[in-house]
Amino acid sequence: MLRTRISALLLLAALLGLMRAGAAPPVEVYGHAREIYSTIVGFRTSVGLGQVPKMAEYLAGEFRRAGFAAQDVHLLPLAETASLVVRYPGDGTGGRPILLNAHMDVVTANRDDWERDPFALVEQDGYFFGRGAWDDKIDVATLTTTFLRLKAEGFVPNRDLIIAFTGDEETEQATTLDLVKNHRELIDAEYCLTGDIGQGVLDEVTGKPRYYQVSGAEKSSVHFELSVHNAGGHSSKPRPDNSIYELADALKAVQAYRFPVMWNDWTLGGFRAQGPLTGGELGNVMSRFASNPRDKSAAKTLSANPEYVGQVRTTCVATRISGGHANNALPQLATAIVNCRVFPGTAVEQVGNTLKQLVGDRVSVTPFNSPVVAPASPLRAELMAAVAQAVHATHPGVPLVPHMEVGGSDGAVFRANGIPTYGVQGIFVKLSEDYTHGLNERVPVDALGYGLTHWYVLLKELSTPK
Repeated sequence: MLRTRISALLLLAALLGLMRAGAAPPVEVYGHAREIYSTIVGFRTSVGLGQVPKMAEYLAGEFRRAGFAAQDVHLLPLAETASLVVRYPGDGTGGRPILLNAHMDVVTANRDDWERDPFALVEQDGYFFGRGAWDDKIDVATLTTTFLRLKAEGFVPNRDLIIAFTGDEETEQATTLDLVKNHRELIDAEYCLTGDIGQGVLDEVTGKPRYYQVSGAEKSSVHFELSVHNAGGHSSKPRPDNSIYELADALKAVQAYRFPVMWNDWTLGGFRAQGPLTGGELGNVMSRFASNPRDKSAAKTLSANPEYVGQVRTTCVATRISGGHANNALPQLATAIVNCRVFPGTAVEQVGNTLKQLVGDRVSVTPFNSPVVAPASPLRAELMAAVAQAVHATHPGVPLVPHMEVGGSDGAVFRANGIPTYGVQGIFVKLSEDYTHGLNERVPVDALGYGLTHWYVLLKELSTPK
């Protein structure tokens, strides 16, 4: 009884905060979302544990109980994981469907390293803690609840709305590739909105909202293995050619190289909007680059900043290294992994050839993975206007900023297969509080209510019959 009363008080406190912001969903909607959120964080959906199909079945049950027809709820197993596709039928007057995406899997979490159980949603000090609390189960919960809410209201969209929850975004993206290649009829759409990227940014000092990033492009991630072979020998007889030294020289050459400056509508639009908001010398540099991306001085300043270097060029950085086989023997082999984040419009083969030229003939360069290479999505005025309506429902007047994602999401797979994708996650956070993939992952408690309002307003704006 005491636990029930405490839960009710916490729910009331959360909703009061949202009501003050003019953004509260109905109490029963918030409560159901909180229940779904807590349940799915409890599924250990990291790679190798086989829990994604169980989570997908739980969610499928929620949709079926809400009245979604069996033929519109598709649970698609794939090896140890699965994807879930749910169609919300519309009247067809608004055109082709809109695809909505989030992922059910999470990065591995070691209980011994965490302060709290990573697979239990814990509310404490104004935050929800848990693996996937941010990335990306909050959007699985809010998208699911939004579909259930619209269904309960009897809403009929003017086009089909399709949810695609994938099962291995954090690793192979095999479920996403399976959807576009083998189940295209289930997810084909005019464009996709993903909750995995795009976000509102809070001021680090005041905590007030500064801007909202809409992501419409992503860089490709490719790993190259650099390796040097040698006959080796006894360590008492050093020779001029040494695998470790040669690899070190190669890595220093990679470190010193700067790929050409590049830009697109998303990066220029982002700098154009962020310049005045940032202010000071950095803001001035952003504005200069936006007005003239060939300004070498502006590009150099941005490239020196880890937060913005990925917005102006392809980057390659050493992430792993190994070498030698004995303490008293010359190394026969030394290897390193170099991770490159490739700017849209640049061929991966071109990056590999550049690395080969940098390191020389003695060092072999081999691609280590098969990256997804995707073009930037076109800017859509009607979509940006709808996103603005959704953002302003919880944070009035906050400016929208175009953004290119330097990490990655399922959006790259969708874009590469002809479905333009936009990151429109409905949360606001401080950049310094990004604990995704790390210890004690967390998200502000108000993000759940804001996310519910965000998706509800956005989907209504995009699919209400005119």
